[in-house]
Amino acid sequence: MKRFCLTLDLKEDEKMIAEYEAYHQNVSTEILKSIKDSGIESMQIYRLHTRMFMILDTIDEFSFEKKAQMDAANEKVQVWENLMWQYQQALPSVKAGEKWILMKQIF
Repeated sequence: MKRFCLTLDLKEDEKMIAEYEAYHQNVSTEILKSIKDSGIESMQIYRLHTRMFMILDTIDEFSFEKKAQMDAANEKVQVWENLMWQYQQALPSVKAGEKWILMKQIF
């Protein structure tokens, strides 16, 4: 099993943050299936103000590239990602088009 930690910011708007959290209380079965099918065994997301922190536990063969290909081919995932991007914002130091950024483990 592999573990990955990623980060992302939300837009600084309390109403939008509440909506974002509400969406995550009722994620569709299609989105949950796409997560499992990509090799993610467990996904947890935490928030402190606007900063998001995601923990992924995956199968050993998991690949972000393969997941990206699967997501691009899945219309339901694309609708979900476009909806979520309305609430999210990239971290200041990322390249154009990057969202969740892989964090470096230091301890």
